[in-house]
Amino acid sequence: MARRGKILEKKIRISGFSFVRDGIRLDYPIEESIRSALAIVDEYIVNVGDCTDNTLEVIRSIDDPKIRIIETNWNPDRFVDGATIADQTNIALEQCRYPWCLYLQADEVIHEDDFRLIVGAMEKYDSRDDVDGLLFHYNHLWGSYSRVHRGHNWYDREIRVIKNGRNIRSWKDAQSFRIDGRKLRVADCGARIYHYGWVRHPEVMRKKTIVMDGFYHDDEWIAKKHSDSGKPWDYGPLDRIPLLRETHPAVMRSRIESKDWQAEDYSDPDNPPDHEHLQLWCRIHSALERFIGRKIGGYSNWILTK
Repeated sequence: MARRGKILEKKIRISGFSFVRDGIRLDYPIEESIRSALAIVDEYIVNVGDCTDNTLEVIRSIDDPKIRIIETNWNPDRFVDGATIADQTNIALEQCRYPWCLYLQADEVIHEDDFRLIVGAMEKYDSRDDVDGLLFHYNHLWGSYSRVHRGHNWYDREIRVIKNGRNIRSWKDAQSFRIDGRKLRVADCGARIYHYGWVRHPEVMRKKTIVMDGFYHDDEWIAKKHSDSGKPWDYGPLDRIPLLRETHPAVMRSRIESKDWQAEDYSDPDNPPDHEHLQLWCRIHSALERFIGRKIGGYSNWILTK
């Protein structure tokens, strides 16, 4: 099994790519995300937006020759329905030089125990013209490094590896990829994405949510949604969120150990949040899915092949 710090031997060449803006101010694990992939990629493209913090300096300090940084200015005219997120993803993708491309958003990390699954799947499907990419399984952490969403309203799989040179583009708000609007044909590689986007100090989580909502909605909507913008984010009761039964990626150890807050200290039981997973319909739907062991309905961004 491949371990951290070692380069995995492989027969193919891989580009990694990502984008980030104000990653340090908004507490993205961008350094951990990049480091998690360096053992298997031959280059890593990082599109750094016009930051107001030291994100650029932090990425430069990783000091790995595989990393190629490009700097961009984000167009406010594209802050509609998440379009700018796809734009920035595509800018990084266009710089990728190798046949396989691994995409990690700034709050996504891969596990060193899955390196062989990822590379093995690339080698297996390298000559298969009917396979456009690879599907990953998601761990969505919530409010704590020990709680993970498995509910109906959270996507459990998504495309994070694509083949280069097929006119594949980031789709809508960059959750997935398409070819001229067509769903990709993908194979399930069995590897995991650890999504840490919902594990932040509640005060920072509020700021990040306002910033992200600004990529989708106008100022009037933001003012109404976040009328009390100074109030810390309320994660709600964590005991309703399943425990994570797996280990975290090794690159996350220091960040996890340095966590000095508890979501419960910022929760108001008398005025609970209206998170979708707390609503009765979603709780019933999620319970039924747990009982039968699979998702019911829902939407997928891919066509699964073997």
